[in-house]
Amino acid sequence: MDQDVLTTSQAAKLLGISVRTAQLLVEGGSLTSWKTPGGHRRVYRADVMALMKQPTKAAGTSSAVVVVLAARDRLQLYERVLSTVSGCTADLHSDVYSAAFAIGARRPAAVVVDLDDDNSERHSFLRNLTSHSVVGLSRIVVVGGHDDAPMIGPAAAVQTRLPAPELLPDALRIILGGAAPSGLIDASPAFPVAANEDQRLMALARTGLVDTAPEKSFDRLTRLASQVLAMPVSLMTLITPDRQWFKSRHGIELAETPRNWAFCNQTILQRGVFAVEDLSLDKRFADNPAVAGDLHFRFYAGAPVVDPDGFALGSVCVMDYEPRRLNRDQTETLGALAALASDQIRLRATDRELRWSQNERDRRPH
Repeated sequence: MDQDVLTTSQAAKLLGISVRTAQLLVEGGSLTSWKTPGGHRRVYRADVMALMKQPTKAAGTSSAVVVVLAARDRLQLYERVLSTVSGCTADLHSDVYSAAFAIGARRPAAVVVDLDDDNSERHSFLRNLTSHSVVGLSRIVVVGGHDDAPMIGPAAAVQTRLPAPELLPDALRIILGGAAPSGLIDASPAFPVAANEDQRLMALARTGLVDTAPEKSFDRLTRLASQVLAMPVSLMTLITPDRQWFKSRHGIELAETPRNWAFCNQTILQRGVFAVEDLSLDKRFADNPAVAGDLHFRFYAGAPVVDPDGFALGSVCVMDYEPRRLNRDQTETLGALAALASDQIRLRATDRELRWSQNERDRRPH
């Protein structure tokens, strides 16, 4: 019986994460726990093993990715519409086979199928999609088509039908924010958050990166950002419930700031480069201690660092003490450096999932 019950420390060791990360999983409800008469937390080994089997499902809504299948000439429209949905990572396709691969590779939060031109191939794709178990918890959204057309297949209960793409943002905000609040963040924080902030925080906890030692793979990126963009300060940030913690930093001694100082709160809401040419002239930041105080920052630009499930964990960002402006090439460079950081995190996630699978296989009787 004792072997079936674990302390938080034992669960953390089994998962290969920090004790604090395991505590976040408990606090967020991903690991069911109880207290002993002495006030100590305990979890069942079976629950830990279940989490290891499905690491991307630890926080209810397991993805921030929205896969869109539409005619090629409508993809730009969807890109523009989805850019207004904070916390959403759009994956756009005009080919049914690439869309199917994207859905199977990483189960998205939602799949949007555009039937505006009544395309028979997309109709067939939708029929197959709704009858396939790989869709799982993904919400299916049908845009356009005949208003009186019946919902298709056994997954009709999870379908939403919209007459136009412009109505998609409101539907997606409901879908992305559909999981129960975890209590990891205040109900009315002093900074902007996406509808799926609780799920984003759980995704960050699953990486196990917060409060870890410096690593060359990330330090190279911040050093390169500073050199190539001629910026005195560059950072790789991770945004926790109450802190902006620097996984890598160049040109600054601070290891972290309170979260309400973080310019990156804006960056993680979108998927492009967010830049402010003069922070002192922007109402959102003029009174920020990092602007009005001793740090005296005037310029900021950042691009989100995204995990395999589309959640923005933080950013690669650069700052200056004077107003600045990035040109087009510099903007693309910053986005590319953030993409490289995202790739490093994806490699870590793949490695950990393989290790978890190996651990579970080793526990099975031969």
